[in-house]
Amino acid sequence: MDKRTILAIILSLAVLMIYQMFFLKPPPPRQPLPDQKSQAPVAQPQISEQAPPPGEVASPAPTMLRKSAGIEKDVAVETPLFKAVFTTRGGSLKSFQLKDYFRTLPQDRQYRFPDLLGFLRQEESDSDRQNTAQLVEMVHIEGGMPRPLGVAFPDSSLNIPQEGIYESDSGTVEIFPGGESQRLVFSQVHRGSIKVEKIYTFHPDKYAFDLEVRLTNLSGVPLSENISLSWYRFVDPKADTDRDGHAGPVSYVKQEIDRLDVAKIETEKILGPDVSWSGYEDKYFIASMIPRNPSLTSLVVSKDARNMVSVSLRGPKNVIPPGQTGLFGYSIYLGPKDYNLLKALGVGLENAVDFGSILKWLAMPLLVALKFLYRFVHNYGIAIIILTILIKILFWPLGNKSYKAMKEMQKLQPKIQELQQK
Repeated sequence: MDKRTILAIILSLAVLMIYQMFFLKPPPPRQPLPDQKSQAPVAQPQISEQAPPPGEVASPAPTMLRKSAGIEKDVAVETPLFKAVFTTRGGSLKSFQLKDYFRTLPQDRQYRFPDLLGFLRQEESDSDRQNTAQLVEMVHIEGGMPRPLGVAFPDSSLNIPQEGIYESDSGTVEIFPGGESQRLVFSQVHRGSIKVEKIYTFHPDKYAFDLEVRLTNLSGVPLSENISLSWYRFVDPKADTDRDGHAGPVSYVKQEIDRLDVAKIETEKILGPDVSWSGYEDKYFIASMIPRNPSLTSLVVSKDARNMVSVSLRGPKNVIPPGQTGLFGYSIYLGPKDYNLLKALGVGLENAVDFGSILKWLAMPLLVALKFLYRFVHNYGIAIIILTILIKILFWPLGNKSYKAMKEMQKLQPKIQELQQK
């Protein structure tokens, strides 16, 4: 490594230290937050619905999306990795925040030397970090739009409203580090003919969670039900686009990755069957739905006049005899596009990380080295600097040899010019 590179590194670190010591004002003391008393959820009376006589099926609901009457309640879910809010309207997702990722740092933590060197910064509690920074939010919809993870039943015997009011078995779910997995159950009975249950299972150490939809036939005749699980995303047409990364619907169909440009979605597009997973991605994060039966699952992607993109997994169709239960299973991953985390799911979700088809052989070793360094410095910026220095040292003999050859050529240059003049 030449002297100029070493001098530049030393001067850069010195400038950061001097700025931190003499120019950056210390943050004001944080005021203690008042204790918030949790309110126990008010129990709602359960309304029993009488099943129709044998041989009769309740008439299907209109195909248009409508909201059922009832009181909507929020159900908070918190694990060591995320904070989520579900709603009893549709048993769908209202908010999902990643506790270890931030959109912006607070003013008192910007450009501080200890924060730049992650291994020197003081440890902060989860509550301190969340109160002083904007966490990454995975749910992006506008008012009046349906919420993600809503289920509909198109082309079915009974068209159950997507935003009907469910009952929840709990008002809150909290999982501590090292704790056990917990369930959250939403249920409703539609017109006395069918019982719908949405069972979420959360884990303490995973961004992924499970969703099982159970349909119990309460009527006297077989019911044919076709399920559709959807992820919705509002796309601001005025927002700046990132040329270096894709933001839009992404899927893995028949062992091939497929990315759609939001601006080019004009009509409904149907892919599949054999959909391994599908969802919506941006540069660093992905919301994906993984069916347990991909060979019988198709994908429907559309965009409406409100600039709402809909990504729906449709199928399989299930004929449910009277008194029996039909099951539809999914896994949901909402989190960072971390190659190791995605690969651990075993469904090819790691293909969402775009290394490029030509340079993948080079990018993979660099990624492994970068993540290894991050384990020690806890800052990707510093890890990139260290990796750059190590690569420079690794190729220093080759560069030094090339530099000496150039010097020798410079010495011969005058003699070559003399020969050219003759």
